[in-house]
Amino acid sequence: MHTNQKCAKTARLTSERTEMELVRILFTAAAVLTGCFFFRLYGLAWINSARLARKLRKQGVRGPPPSLWSGNTSEMHRIQAEAKKRQQQPATILAHDYTSTLFPYFEQWRRRYGSLYMYSTGSRHHLYINDPELVKEMNLLVTLSLGKPTYVTRTLTSMLGNGILRSNGQLWALHRKIIAPEFYMDKVKGMMEIMLQSTQPLLQKWADTVDAQGGLMADIMVDEDLRSLTGDVIARACFGSSYQKGREIFSKLRSLQKVLSSQQGILFSGVPSFRFLMKKKQKEAMRLESEIEGLIWETVKERREKWSETNEKDLLQSILEGAMNDDSHLNADASKKFIVDNCKNIYFAGHESTAVAASWCLMLLALHPEWQDRVRKELSEVCVNGTPDSNSLLQTKEVTLVIQEAMRLYPPGAFVSREVLEETQIGHIVVPKGVYLWTLIPTLHRDVDIWGPDANEFKPERFANGVSKACKVPQAYVPFGLGPRLCLGRNFAMVQMKVLLSLIISKFRFSLSPAYQHSPAYRMIVEPEHGVQIVIHKI
Repeated sequence: MHTNQKCAKTARLTSERTEMELVRILFTAAAVLTGCFFFRLYGLAWINSARLARKLRKQGVRGPPPSLWSGNTSEMHRIQAEAKKRQQQPATILAHDYTSTLFPYFEQWRRRYGSLYMYSTGSRHHLYINDPELVKEMNLLVTLSLGKPTYVTRTLTSMLGNGILRSNGQLWALHRKIIAPEFYMDKVKGMMEIMLQSTQPLLQKWADTVDAQGGLMADIMVDEDLRSLTGDVIARACFGSSYQKGREIFSKLRSLQKVLSSQQGILFSGVPSFRFLMKKKQKEAMRLESEIEGLIWETVKERREKWSETNEKDLLQSILEGAMNDDSHLNADASKKFIVDNCKNIYFAGHESTAVAASWCLMLLALHPEWQDRVRKELSEVCVNGTPDSNSLLQTKEVTLVIQEAMRLYPPGAFVSREVLEETQIGHIVVPKGVYLWTLIPTLHRDVDIWGPDANEFKPERFANGVSKACKVPQAYVPFGLGPRLCLGRNFAMVQMKVLLSLIISKFRFSLSPAYQHSPAYRMIVEPEHGVQIVIHKI
């Protein structure tokens, strides 16, 4: 009996060992098969990338030699790390050229290979184009064969949804058809009173700060005040409500931008990454996305209830009517998605980018007080009692020159980027489907062959006779893009900055604070890393 029990126990243990061994074998086999699948998948992608490279190489396009696994990504990281080590002191303001610090690999390769070269990030192949004639042709092509890079915009889904800033093809064409008319200049002129009203609290706040600090001067960090202002303008224009209603939305969008900016840089994408290590960040982004969409839709519903009570027709109502009346006949769910996504796009583009551009304008004006004097003199000549209003501001020119030059030196958007969705000819180059195109705007805006030997200097007078006379190739000036993809909010942003700067200059003199640290940083857009700090005096 004892022997039988012992045999049974031995048999059971043997069976368990066999089962465990079988599980181990199956797990190992599954892991090997999974690994083989992904290696094969990546291998096919790499082979495709190599094929694209051969097609470009046959046309005389050169570039840094890629490694088998990561392309040029390791080299990009190495060059970036070396540039960071060399940057012991804050960047000099006088040169205004930050490209060698923020994008040193592009600058290094440009010096080595010229204004047209190729590089890869693992399985993705890229074509860098900074030749002005090729940039001109690329931007002016009227085709749906070029779109926003999907691998880049995919990382911004939570920020932008499927709105106009990240859509392609027919969907992008539909968005543009509905939204573009709402930003024509005649519509923007009708929003100037909103801009004037929204700027008054900022002027009063700064005046009160001067009084509180002794009545002579005050040291002010301008960035958050400008974000509040541009947010207020967007909220009033879009929803007909005050900034208080949109404050939470803007705050969460800003938090979401920081989360997305802290993740793997889009310029290094293309190499398999261990995204599971970033689950905490992804969960945070998903939470913020859900909260932002809920807040926007809640505000939309509140506004819709009031449309029948008032005769107001704001930007949101116009977009909604355009979506409902379009031939494509968007259904209820699609209309809701259309509204929410494009509200997020308008918030981001009209709120964040405009505030950052205005910050750079104030920095440059603080550095060049003679241009404050020129703007102030013109305002005194064209404005009744020296107080800017919507009619007189349309006649001013000096502040427009300042904005144009600031947008040349510090364009918020650093790149024009495109994905070739179908084989396309650009100049003498036939670009295969699947290649990604990149133009570094700050480099284009500082090219001495285009702008002359003073390309790195702040000289607004270069625009006195328009962009066509400011440089040799006008299409090389692309702070808002060019051609079919020209930023829809260009008129809105220019008028808003014109109103803001004119009102500030009419009320204050200002200079750079000794505490100001010049350090442009790339966080989806190029912004002052430590903010813009100025010393203001009431006039």
